[in-house]
Amino acid sequence: MPKHRAVVLFALLVSSTVWVPPSAAQEPERIRAIAPPLTPLPPEANSRNVTRFSFIVYGDSRGRQDGVALQYEHSLVVSSMIAEIKRLHDTQYPVGFVLQSGDAVVDGRDAHQWNTSFIPLINRLTAEGGVPYFPVAGNHDATTALTAAAPERQAGLRNYFDAMAALIPANGSPRRLSGYPTYAIGYGNTFVLAIDSNIAGDDRQYQWVKGQLEGLDRSRYVNVIAFFHHPPFSSGPHGGSNLEPQAAALRSRYMPLFHTHHVRAVFSGHDHLFEHWVERYADRTGSHRMDLVVSGGGGAPLYTYQGEPNLAEYLRANESNKVALEHLVKPGIEPGSSPYHFLIVRVDNDRLDMEVHGVDWGAAFRPYRTSTVEFRDQPR
Repeated sequence: MPKHRAVVLFALLVSSTVWVPPSAAQEPERIRAIAPPLTPLPPEANSRNVTRFSFIVYGDSRGRQDGVALQYEHSLVVSSMIAEIKRLHDTQYPVGFVLQSGDAVVDGRDAHQWNTSFIPLINRLTAEGGVPYFPVAGNHDATTALTAAAPERQAGLRNYFDAMAALIPANGSPRRLSGYPTYAIGYGNTFVLAIDSNIAGDDRQYQWVKGQLEGLDRSRYVNVIAFFHHPPFSSGPHGGSNLEPQAAALRSRYMPLFHTHHVRAVFSGHDHLFEHWVERYADRTGSHRMDLVVSGGGGAPLYTYQGEPNLAEYLRANESNKVALEHLVKPGIEPGSSPYHFLIVRVDNDRLDMEVHGVDWGAAFRPYRTSTVEFRDQPR
């Protein structure tokens, strides 16, 4: 090829190539908000007379292929939930809502993980199941930062808020702590508090929760439920001899508050197993019981029993209330002894009972020698 023709060809190639800066070449992926439920939770005042219904609880749905494929184990749980929602629809105890105790995905800062692996499954629950869905933030969603303003929390929280925009109470609502994934819902005779346990030491959140409890109409709300990610007591890898700062803050701040206001039940995840604690205590109004259930079987890799937590300091601090703890159900030591599962809690006026639903190979899971338990002490 003549030299002048080669020069012309090179010039044409260069002139046809447009340099695009990396920031303009690909916009950051944005979260696709989860679809609102076909049957939304009614305004609080409109459900005042509801005294019989069910709700579902589960947690830790993050999967091994987050960002690559749909969460497979979580999809098994969701399919089983939808079957139960449909089964209960025309009974006295229809499912009113679903609570999820955190760790939706492996890395909440990655929008692709939410869009690819988690959100399509929750759209099934809100559309096919038709029910409201209420999640809290786990450490995988918002990182392990312990303070609300920590910079490393912000990307994960932004994705959480974008995903849940049509599900949780809006900023400015009296049932939402603005700027926080902390909120409450009232349905029928039951009040539910959703708390960000990643920042259990945060004073603003604590004061908001305290104010919600102090302002409750207890003649209506005979059942008060709390749910969050980190369990106050557990015997899995996050419990046992390992007292994480979030659990320590829950024990020192929230548990006495829950005693004062007679919280009926606490649901959490974080440890990927099933266990059940019962706390009994006394005050000037008499003897009381609080059930604390760890349910982390929503799809994340399963854990096993690692040992009993040290409760000595907690029991000493609450000696005036005669606090006693019973480890009603312990997880097994063998892999797979706590299967993937979810819980159905049935509300019947002021009586609560719970059924544990094992999924797939865990369908025969019977943690109480049956799959059900009442949240009350039987007469002797």
